[in-house]
Amino acid sequence: MKNNIGLQKVKCNEIAKQLNTLLSNYQMLYINVRGFHWNIKGSNFFELHLKFEEIYNTLQLKIDEIAERILTLGETPVHSYSEYIKLSEIQERTNISEGKKALNEILNSFKITISLQREILELAGSANDEGTNALMSDYIREQEKSIWMYKAYLNQ
Repeated sequence: MKNNIGLQKVKCNEIAKQLNTLLSNYQMLYINVRGFHWNIKGSNFFELHLKFEEIYNTLQLKIDEIAERILTLGETPVHSYSEYIKLSEIQERTNISEGKKALNEILNSFKITISLQREILELAGSANDEGTNALMSDYIREQEKSIWMYKAYLNQ
């Protein structure tokens, strides 16, 4: 049986379930980066304060895109912090004010999101879900480049 966009409902349900896990991880990453932005201290304050703002603004857009993709597939996005905490592999981080530590937390979080996005990409490919495929490909490409840049900044 097919849904409104011509994809198999069963496969869309599987994809949406994975997208909800990704959404939860993005929400946890968003709140972590927001905290890094507020609490950053040190000689790199100005550049990292702005960078963290850029990151959380980008995450906010992606959170909305993921939730809307879930809705497009005919499912419901999770929308409570208790669900995010339960589904997220990314853990909340508090009281991080040192730039290198914050950037390393972001790098570790991107490893998690990229891995999830690759799983979703594979699942979406098998369902001929080009919309989800395109979204995941864009996110992966962007985050891979960010990892390279953050590692260069950290001299790693």
